[in-house]
Formats: sequence, C-alpha cells, structure tokens
Amino acid sequence: MKILNTIRKTAVTLALAAALPAVALAQTAANPIVIKFSHVVAPDTPKGKGAERFKQLAEERTGGRVKVEVYPNSQLYKDKEEVEALQLGSVQMLAPSLSKFGPLGVKEFEVFDLPFIFPSAAVLDRVTNGPVGQAMLKKLEPKGIVGLAYWDNGFKEMSANRPLREVKDFKGLKMRIQSSKILEAQMRALGALPQVMAFSEVYQALQTGVVDGTENTPSNYWTQKTHEVQKDMTVSNHGYIGYAVITNKKFWDGLPPDIRTILEGAMKDATKYTNAIAQQENDEALRKIQASGRVKVITLTDKEREAWRQALLPVHKEMAGRVGKDTIEAIYKESAALGFKQ
Repeated sequence: MKILNTIRKTAVTLALAAALPAVALAQTAANPIVIKFSHVVAPDTPKGKGAERFKQLAEERTGGRVKVEVYPNSQLYKDKEEVEALQLGSVQMLAPSLSKFGPLGVKEFEVFDLPFIFPSAAVLDRVTNGPVGQAMLKKLEPKGIVGLAYWDNGFKEMSANRPLREVKDFKGLKMRIQSSKILEAQMRALGALPQVMAFSEVYQALQTGVVDGTENTPSNYWTQKTHEVQKDMTVSNHGYIGYAVITNKKFWDGLPPDIRTILEGAMKDATKYTNAIAQQENDEALRKIQASGRVKVITLTDKEREAWRQALLPVHKEMAGRVGKDTIEAIYKESAALGFKQ
C-alpha cells in the first residue's frame, strides 16, 4: 500500500509539472507584457509607421504575449521629458532623435547633428551599422538604457518667411532648433539666433512669429503642417535627423529570454521597413508641399550649396572637443572609403 501511494503521488506530481507550462502560457496570454512606445511625431511619418510595424510584428510573433501601445504626437511626453520617463520606467520604449543623448552625458551622439557630416546616405549607413554607431549604442547602457536600432528620418531642409539662398539671408533670423549645442553653433555660424523649442510647440511659434524659421525633414514639415506657416523652404540637405530606438534596461533584461529574442527579431525587421520608406516618404512630402502652393521651394545650385558647406564646416572643428575628435575622424574615414572628402 505504501508503495502504491508513493506511485500515485509521483504520478500526480508529474501530471502537475506537465501542466505548468500550459498554465503559465495561459496566464501570460491573459496578462500580456505591455510595452508603452511613446514618440513625438505623427503616425504617418517614417518613425510613426515604424512604431506601428514593430507593434504588429511583436504582437503577431509572440502570439499576444506582448502588447505594444503606441502613443504618437507627444500624447504622453514632450521631447524634453520622454527620456527621463523611460529611465524611470514610465514608458518602456522610445525613438528619440539622436540629439537627445547629449544631455545624458553621451555627447558622441551629437556628431549626427554636425552640418554636412554625411555626404551621402551610403556613408550614413556605414556609420550606423558599423563599429562607430554600434559603439555609441553601448554607451547608453550605464544610463539604464539599451539601444536597439537606428531609425532613419532623412536629411533636413531650412525654412523661413524669407528666401534662404545665401548664407547672409540667415542674418538675424530666430531659428527654432531642438536642444543641441551643435545645432546652436550651426545657426550662429549662419548668423541666425538659435531658439530651443519642443517639437510640439513649433507650429504655433511659427504662426505667431515667436520664431522666424526652422529646419526639418520634408515628412515632418508636411505632417506637422509647417508649410502652412512658412513662406519659403530651401532644399539644402545640410543636416540629418535620425533616431535611436531605445528601451529601459531593467525592463529589457527582465524579459523572458524567448520573448526578448522574438522582440529583437521584430525590431530588426521593423528597422529595415522604416529605413526603406524614409526617403520615399520625404520625396512624396516634398512633392505635396510644392503642390500645395503655400510655400516657395528653392533648390540650391551646387555653387550655393558649397558656400553653405564652407560656412558650416568650421563647426566640426569647434565641436570636436564636445563630441570627440576621434568620432569625427572615424566618420571622415567612412566617407573617404566611399570616395568623399571633407
């Protein structure tokens, strides 16, 4: 009898053990891991579409064990607040512009703000996907942040309520910038007065004359309706706007390993999608802006663009102590590998 009871207990124990994974899975599906993904731009921008693609892939591939809540247009936090919110665990994922990491003490990221640092999209790709870009992401970890990917937005244009064709045209203009010492130096080199302002406040500031002009990608101009409150835009491609998709390190490290692996794959595929559509979105936005008839679009000649470049190249040397001379030279090296010279 004693042996029989032992056998029965063993059988019950084994049956319960076999059932545990199914129970755990059911509980996880019923109570999914929630990822709040906050960003400051419109849903129909490259970043907005990228966030939605990640949501779709993450939820499908985890079978509902992960739920991604996307909050666009600064619904949760303005761009000055979001990184701190991530560090505190109030949100789990962001895609802030690369300028945002300078104030955290990782000033190397500000190299992406240097005017005319990237002579082509191919050079940019070599930097972000190569040792330079990946080493930068690693530097976020001591700040409680894991860098997951670089998302492209595109090259920036200038706008104001006067034509901006020559460097002298900037003199005295109040130009909105995001918070970046590099961008401050850029505007001063042009003779303009830099005005740091949250992205969500730009339209009203332009409308009321608090600032005279700004810089951004065509897709951001179009989706934020900036072209409605600016008379002139110059296709200058003088600078770059990109994002780093980041997550809270404690949250990320605490995920079940299988979930984390699935999310890494979803992010990789969402990144390919986002970066593939960025140029297409900007080209289409520029066509829409021109067709609107609300703003005069100027395209610089090669000679005019070179004059802008010569006026702004000193910013590289001026800011070398901030972002690191080695970082700048590493990007020059990638440019040279593709036949470009600074």
